[in-house]
Amino acid sequence: MDLVHWLFDAQIVIGAQHLLWREVLGNVFGLLSALGGMRRKVWAWPVGIAGNALLFTVFLGAVFGTPNPVNLLGQAGRQVMFILVSVYGWYRWTRRDGAAATTITPHWASGRERLLLVVALVGGTAALTPLFTALGSYAPQWSDAWIFMGSLLATYGMAKGWVEFWLIWVAVDVVGVPLLFSAGYYASGLMYVVYGAFTLWGFFVWRGQRVRPSSAVVVEG
Repeated sequence: MDLVHWLFDAQIVIGAQHLLWREVLGNVFGLLSALGGMRRKVWAWPVGIAGNALLFTVFLGAVFGTPNPVNLLGQAGRQVMFILVSVYGWYRWTRRDGAAATTITPHWASGRERLLLVVALVGGTAALTPLFTALGSYAPQWSDAWIFMGSLLATYGMAKGWVEFWLIWVAVDVVGVPLLFSAGYYASGLMYVVYGAFTLWGFFVWRGQRVRPSSAVVVEG
C-alpha cells in the first residue's frame, strides 16, 4: 500500500508547476511499449497496459484528486481503448498454434475508405463534443473528442494496413500538444511532440514499403 500511496502522491515540483510521477512513468512505459512493438517483443503489451492504466488516472485529475484537477475524458477514454486492444494483442502474440506470423502489406486506403475516415473523424468529434462538455471535460472539448476519435481510427487503420493511419496520428498530435500544455500536462505534451516526429517517420517508412510490392511488414502473432 505504501508503494500505491507513493505512486499517487509523488510529484516533481518545478517552480510553481507540479508534475506527477504517474504522468512521467505512464509516458515512459508508452514509449518503451512502442519501441518493443517495433521489435515485435511480447513484453511490449503488458508494459503498454501498465502505462495506459497510469495515464488513465492522470487524465481524470478531478476524480483522483491530483494537484491538476482537470478531466480530459477523451484522453482517459483512449487509455481504456488501448488497454482492450493490448489485451487482445498480447493474447495473439503469445499464441503458438502453427500460425506464427501474419504478413501485413502496407497499402493506401481506397477513395471510399478515405472518405469514411474523414466523415467518421469529423462526425465523431461533433457527436462527442457535447457529451464531453456535459461530463465536464477540459475546454475546448472538441479537441478532446478529436483526440479520442483520431486514436480510435488510427488504431483501426493500423490493423487494416492503411498507410494513412500514420497521418491520422499526426492529426491527433497536432491537436493534442497544445491541449495538453494548456491543461498543465507537460510531460504528456512533450511526449506528443516525440510521437509526432515518430509518426511522420513511420509514414515515410510505410509509404516506401508500399511502393515495393515484394516488401511487407511481419507482425508476430
